[in-house]
Amino acid sequence: MTRLSVNINKIATLRNARGGNLPDVVKAAIDCENFGAEGITVHPRPDERHIRYSDVRAIRPLIRTEFNIEGNPIDKFRELVMEVRPDQVTLVPDAVDAITSNCGWDTIGNRDFLREVCAGFKSCGIRTSIFINPDPRMAEGAAECGADRVELYTAMYAEAYPSNPEAAIADYLRTAEAARECGLGLNAGHDLNQQNLRYFIGNIPWTDEVSIGHAIICDALYDGLEKTIAAYLYEIRNF
Repeated sequence: MTRLSVNINKIATLRNARGGNLPDVVKAAIDCENFGAEGITVHPRPDERHIRYSDVRAIRPLIRTEFNIEGNPIDKFRELVMEVRPDQVTLVPDAVDAITSNCGWDTIGNRDFLREVCAGFKSCGIRTSIFINPDPRMAEGAAECGADRVELYTAMYAEAYPSNPEAAIADYLRTAEAARECGLGLNAGHDLNQQNLRYFIGNIPWTDEVSIGHAIICDALYDGLEKTIAAYLYEIRNF
């Protein structure tokens, strides 16, 4: 069954815009779990413009479900992951100045580097996932890097879905099948929402986890966080 991991970066963005501690990011993580989230995702960036490294340290001992830390495995990030020991680390090749993640890894061209990073995290018992574009070769490359899972970058799916759902899912389905054949677990995330989530899970029901943040917070502005999380869980469970 697909799990819903709520990315709380946008809550931290709102806090940082004003200063102080409103909204309380740690409380938000706990509340998301209480409202049904099956995991919490954070993506600290080097400039700490939303989630701060101190947030990660504060949240870690309080999470009862699953804690997923995303990020580019620069030295500072790797040290943080080794310190807090999340359940999962997701490697994302985002540039320092990227507004949001905008591509997956070239797992073939970066094989030696990713292999070394995966080995280090796995030696500490941390499940390692590599963020990839919908390309079967990248899934195969991730397996060769020693990853446990891949996370499909779903921005292209979300963009194409309204006009042609079948075409939008095609490359993702092929990549998901390649990942499964390689023995990899499968995650997905980026621009998934209540309109496109059910179709994605319905076509790739072996998806282990979806990580959703921006859309959940946008919907929660109108419907509230508890009702919104319940709505996303409904979409996942009723494809």
